[in-house]
Amino acid sequence: MGLLLTGNAGSYAQLITVLLIFVAVLGITALTTRWIANNQKQQAASGNIQVIETARISGSKYLQIVRIGETYKVIAVCKDTVTLLGEVPADQLKPNVRFGNFSFRELLDKAAGKRPDTAKKPEESRGHDET
Repeated sequence: MGLLLTGNAGSYAQLITVLLIFVAVLGITALTTRWIANNQKQQAASGNIQVIETARISGSKYLQIVRIGETYKVIAVCKDTVTLLGEVPADQLKPNVRFGNFSFRELLDKAAGKRPDTAKKPEESRGHDET
């Protein structure tokens, strides 16, 4: 009977060891991914090239408005090629088109079909009920 307890204790110790190693590997992976993402974000923000807007034409074809320095170019991006279509004057672009100007909460509310002004209406209706 002493042999059975010793065998079970060894199995439990191995299971706990494997779980701890698994959690450690997950933690290292998460930290590495975050570090790589931050480095790539810093490199993208410091450059002179910025993608302003992307529109899908078909499954693997896109139109993009790209800012290069102070000029705006329209390019067609396909599976194997990128073609310059022309230049767009800055005054013809709509302001605040990029998703980077929105918070995650605003994007989530937009995806859920909520409008920011609808969240304030219940408060306003309560104020009308009191008078």
